Amino acid sequence: MSEVDKSQPVALGASRVELRVSCWNLLDRDTLPNPNPCVVLKQLGEGQWSEVGRSEIMCCSLNPVFSHVFPLDYFFEEMQMLGFEVYDANGAEDAGFQDDAFLGEAECSLGQIVSQTKVTKPLLLKTGETAGKSTITIEAEKVTSTNDFVQLEFRAQKLDNKDLFSKSDPFLEIYKVNSNNTEQLVMRTEVINNNLSPSWEPFRVSLHSLCSCDPDKTIRCVVYDYNSSGKHDYIGEFTTTFREMQEVSSGKEMEFECINPKYQEKKKHYTNSGTVVLTQCKVEKVHTFLDYIMGGLQIYFTVAIDFTASNGDPRSEHSLHFINPKEPNEYLKALSAVGEICQDYDSDKKFPAFGFGARIPPNYEVSHDFAINFDPDNPECEWISGVIEAYKRCLPQIQLYGPTNLAPIINRVLAPASEEEGSGHPMRYRVLLVLTDGVLSDMPATREAVARASRLPVSIIIVGVGNTDFSDMRALDEDGTQESGGEQAARDIVQFVPFREFKKAPPAALAKCVLAEVPNQVVEFYGSRGISPGPGPRISQPQ
Repeated sequence: MSEVDKSQPVALGASRVELRVSCWNLLDRDTLPNPNPCVVLKQLGEGQWSEVGRSEIMCCSLNPVFSHVFPLDYFFEEMQMLGFEVYDANGAEDAGFQDDAFLGEAECSLGQIVSQTKVTKPLLLKTGETAGKSTITIEAEKVTSTNDFVQLEFRAQKLDNKDLFSKSDPFLEIYKVNSNNTEQLVMRTEVINNNLSPSWEPFRVSLHSLCSCDPDKTIRCVVYDYNSSGKHDYIGEFTTTFREMQEVSSGKEMEFECINPKYQEKKKHYTNSGTVVLTQCKVEKVHTFLDYIMGGLQIYFTVAIDFTASNGDPRSEHSLHFINPKEPNEYLKALSAVGEICQDYDSDKKFPAFGFGARIPPNYEVSHDFAINFDPDNPECEWISGVIEAYKRCLPQIQLYGPTNLAPIINRVLAPASEEEGSGHPMRYRVLLVLTDGVLSDMPATREAVARASRLPVSIIIVGVGNTDFSDMRALDEDGTQESGGEQAARDIVQFVPFREFKKAPPAALAKCVLAEVPNQVVEFYGSRGISPGPGPRISQPQ
């Protein structure tokens, strides 16, 4: 007998959010009445803007607060650019708007909005100039749903005996009854052999599976006597609801009469076929990645770039580090694709960027964790564009060398992560992006560092550049939890992707692949420590 629902809490790829919009100080284009503003929401996809929806029209208002809600699916691993266009509708809600009705527009990513929950931007004219003092404010709210789980435990007393030479072998099945009276099997317990008063093992199901998150939905519980032929003998059943089951949470047990309707109809003195007792009903709150992001979690992004000699002389067009004025190299493509998404979740937009495997000035000694801006006291670069500029300035000043040691970079990231973990409520999660072209020279030390990182709020993304052997990187990814001093690591935190598989794909495809596992890793870390999302992040100011 197998369980039907063995699901564990996971962070789903998509979450549903609702956006609410308001404007302030809109341009008064006419001399008489105030404008009748309407907001048109557009989303960028495959290089084209398409309309998602539009708000209601607010009559004669320079400071409209729209009641219309824009629902959107949110994906952490994708860059979802949104455009908000404000028009003077003049009562023509369904008509196309003319340029002379344009009041201003603003663009931002959905990631920016959900990471700050409330964003205010200046409205711009078609010329790029600000539309006076006009601003637009976008607020995000997660659509209320639940991924909660419930732990249940049942036992039975004095069940009917269905076997001739021994006692019944009872098991319990639980069904969700739908509004059209169809049923879905939610759970089947193990069989307890030769026992009329069995105690079944506790089990865990999602509230969605149990009752579709409807506390008043009917739940039917059926007890059978197991037969190896598969023709199990019916003992009896009862119905309940999750709302009723929750009364057990107060510490008392709940007893249900197990009824066989045929016996009840035919037997004059029939009482029941035994009783089933619910001894535990405990709800477990399961938070999602979006809960943590909207609760103030910051994603701190660190870059590590391979400057070993195997990349080739940067002055040669055959080098992986060659700066081609016509097309960025693979290092730059990977950095831009992944970094532009991650920067939406970083509060200060400053990114530590390091190199490894090069001889660096002034003494040209080999370093495996040098700041590419050559400021060891402040290795941070402003925005991802700053990292790119620092990378370009760094190349002519260093000598590519070796070996390829990754552990020092990982350990550098672990130091602040350890301090954060020691605070008891770590709300900074670090993502290390490693761009490398080859085989590791310090695989044992790297395994040790990865294992230590698995116990901290850290994820590691490795993008393989070039066409060399990446078996070490694949091993770090596929092994999942590495061994550390004989102790199994806590989580699988490494994601490896070879860039060559995305050469012909748009940049968004690479970012989507390498970042897809991060939400699950975040939820797993905080969930395993019982850490709930915070009260919420700061509100951004107009930029």
